[in-house]
Amino acid sequence: MENSWLANAKKLQAIAETGLVYAEDKYDIERYSEISDIALKLLSDLGNTSVDVITGLISEGKKGYITPKVDVRGAVFQDNKVLLVQEKSDGLWTLPGGFADVGLSPAENIEKEIFEEAGIAVTVPYLYAVRHKAKGEYTPDILDFYKLFFLCKAQGEGELKAGLETMGAEYFSLDNLPALSRGRTVESDIHNAWRFHSNVNQKTYFD
Repeated sequence: MENSWLANAKKLQAIAETGLVYAEDKYDIERYSEISDIALKLLSDLGNTSVDVITGLISEGKKGYITPKVDVRGAVFQDNKVLLVQEKSDGLWTLPGGFADVGLSPAENIEKEIFEEAGIAVTVPYLYAVRHKAKGEYTPDILDFYKLFFLCKAQGEGELKAGLETMGAEYFSLDNLPALSRGRTVESDIHNAWRFHSNVNQKTYFD
């Protein structure tokens, strides 16, 4: 779980940016701008990186009312093993997925991500968890995320193959998982998927 300094700095920055969208009085605009600058400096100090880098990350979702970004992940099981992909960015493993794209439903997004990252077609029968990244065991993040986890079913006998952003795709037993890319997936995401796979009558987990 992220510390309170990071959580509060992110909230402060979101309030400031939302205020700038709706403020009309020049003094309010000046105050919100100052608050935004303070929040960016706090995030820069906490992330041990430059204000310019933080500003670039924040600017991706800066227009309008500030809301969490959406990350979709899919769990596919075969012979009691789970499908993981190896990220080129850090060499670590994760459930396939990524940012949700505009114009696609959540299910369509994860179908696309799994095909692009692992080379197989899937159907998406169940949503098994909705998590707030800041409240989980994930690597802390400057941005705020909701993470949607789907239980998926492979179609046909497609051969696994890495995509443009991945360097590997393999099935792993749950008691022998590789090093995980913990900003994307943690062990409990995989074990929650297995519990749901074993009993789809259980309720979807959410924070």
